[in-house]
Parts: sequence; C-alpha cells; structure tokens
Amino acid sequence: MAGFVVNTHDLGRRPGSMRQVELDVTTHEPFGSEVIAVAAGSPIELDLRLEAVSEGVLVTGTAHATATGECVRCLRAVEQEIAVDLTELFSYGGGRHERRGEADEEEDPLPTLDGDLLDLEATVTDALVPALPFQPLCSPGCAGLCSECGVRLDDAEPGHGHEILDPRWAALSALASQAETVDDAPDDPEEGDRAGRGGA
Repeated sequence: MAGFVVNTHDLGRRPGSMRQVELDVTTHEPFGSEVIAVAAGSPIELDLRLEAVSEGVLVTGTAHATATGECVRCLRAVEQEIAVDLTELFSYGGGRHERRGEADEEEDPLPTLDGDLLDLEATVTDALVPALPFQPLCSPGCAGLCSECGVRLDDAEPGHGHEILDPRWAALSALASQAETVDDAPDDPEEGDRAGRGGA
C-alpha cells in the first residue's frame, strides 16, 4: 500500500543518522473485527522516528486512528479513538535476527527494506488491531436490550419489565379455563333446550 511506504534514502545507512516523519495515511481495507474496526477509507496519523542502525532502520513512534463499530449489549453505534506505540526494525536483508529482542526457539525474520523503501502497513496493522476492544460498549454501564421487547433499557421507563407466566402455571390455567367452561354448561342438554323454548 503506497501510503504506508517510507523512503529511507537520506539516512544513507549510516548508524546514528535519524529523522522525524509525520504521515497521514488512508486505509483501503478495514483493520479490526466485525464488531469494531478502523474502517476502510479512514485516516491514520503516524508520528515516526527513523534511525539507521547497524542491522537496518529502527522505526519508533505512534499511530492514531478512529475505530467505529457497535455496542455488544445494545447495538448502538460506537466510536473510539485508538493510539498505539510502534516499534519495528527493518533489516537491510541478508540475515536473520530475533524479532523485537525476543529469544524464541524459532526466530522470526525481520521485515526487510526494499532497497531504500520500508512498508509500514503490517507494522501498523499488528499494533492497531490488538488495541481494539474485544467487546466494545457505548458506555461502561450500558444495560443492554430488553430480552422480551428489544427496547434499549437505558432509554426505557424506570421499572420497565414484562409479566412472564411460568409455562407450568400456563398449562394449569388452561385446564382451569376448560373446567369453568364445563361448569357453565347445562347438565342436561334437553333441559337446556326446553329452557330455551320456554323462554321463546
């Protein structure tokens, strides 16, 4: 991605030479998950320091972006500012080093420069994505949605609720209703007919 590429030619591969870089880059694909991400087309501000070292170019600095998504409790839109630190050593190539000084059993190769160019896209992605909240909330105390009607509880009237009849009692109520219907019916169908004719 061209916007994340930085030219280091002016450092001259002289250990100790350094310069500050400020970049405004635009993402062409979302960084994050389905519930919250730095959306495609969103700007990311990079404030960087590039320093030539014997192995390559050390990049340190910060990345600032705005993530958007939805609250996992009430589905309201969420917007959150994200700021992360960046540290990455780009190798001149031709060797393998421990990544970020970690002594792993299997060493990961350092990212390498393409001539004088280094691409920060993977570095920024690897820093931003873990910084996003796993379960974003519109507010820490969000009460969520009513499980019966779906209304947002923070917007509902005080004491909002629904009378829920236990299914076991519902079956008894149905039997009671049937019993009342039987009790109201005349015992002798012919008597009922005679009463009806007499009334006529």
